Amino acid sequence: MFKNALVYRIEEWALPTLTEFETRLATSRFIECGATQPESSGWVAPRGDEHGALAESVGGQIILKLRTETKAVPGSVVKTQVQAQLDRIEKESGRRPRGKLVKELKQEVIHTLLPRAFPKRAETLVWVDAKARLVLVGAASAKKADALVTRLLELLGGGARLALLQTALAPATAMAAWLAEKQAPRGFAIDRDCELKQPDSEKATVRYARHTLDIAEVGAHIQQGKLPTQLALTWQGRVSFVLTETMALKRIKLLDVALEGTGAAAGREDDGFDADVALTTGELRMLIPELVEALGGVHEREKPPAAKAAAASTGAPWDPVPA
Repeated sequence: MFKNALVYRIEEWALPTLTEFETRLATSRFIECGATQPESSGWVAPRGDEHGALAESVGGQIILKLRTETKAVPGSVVKTQVQAQLDRIEKESGRRPRGKLVKELKQEVIHTLLPRAFPKRAETLVWVDAKARLVLVGAASAKKADALVTRLLELLGGGARLALLQTALAPATAMAAWLAEKQAPRGFAIDRDCELKQPDSEKATVRYARHTLDIAEVGAHIQQGKLPTQLALTWQGRVSFVLTETMALKRIKLLDVALEGTGAAAGREDDGFDADVALTTGELRMLIPELVEALGGVHEREKPPAAKAAAASTGAPWDPVPA
């Protein structure tokens, strides 16, 4: 279900009930772009049913889905049309428009062409784990994930505050140590993809794809000051993924060991969604705490009083890493 993921901690939030989730999300249900509208976004049913529930709960895990539709006119087409208009105006008036008039003409051309533009759609899953007080967004871009989280919190309210999960050790520092020592943390294995980058103005970059990383050359790059920005890992032989310097998980894939025994359930149309959610969230709920532990634990800041009270009242641990 999740190919990429960024994890947020719930620092302060009186989580709505499933019914409240549904009611508030319904006020921002997805509507496709109008004829001259360049972008539209809204919530859709995670199960894929056109008029289905917007908030699904499977085993206590809440799943949401945001759909974004964009319409864009190719820049080359706009340029051609604008040049033709400028040529016509110059021929008629003897003067060629410049500056603000050109910008206005460009916007007019885009507005005229948008009804003929083909829309593109993208969907982003959101997983709310109330017990662990985590929210996982199915995106690798922090900018995209932050925009979605901001939108969600504005819609749901409740004095919510989420923060991107940060660990005591920066992922780049930890990955450099694992590669230099040729030893992954307990429960993990280093795979065959890596990107190393020099943290200076030149940003010299070395990439390894489907290549063994247990070689002296990798250690030499690290000694020269390059830091890993991406490293492929496998957890417990069950899940493979790429860890980035920003703590994003990319190219998440459940392996055969994790998928054993799920074929029959996944093949039934009525419970395929529930099986996928249960399997994916079940694996990631075990992986994320072990990854956080491998990175030195959660980077602790002063805990807001409201967050302490919320954790105490629900019995949920502040630290997402279970004891």
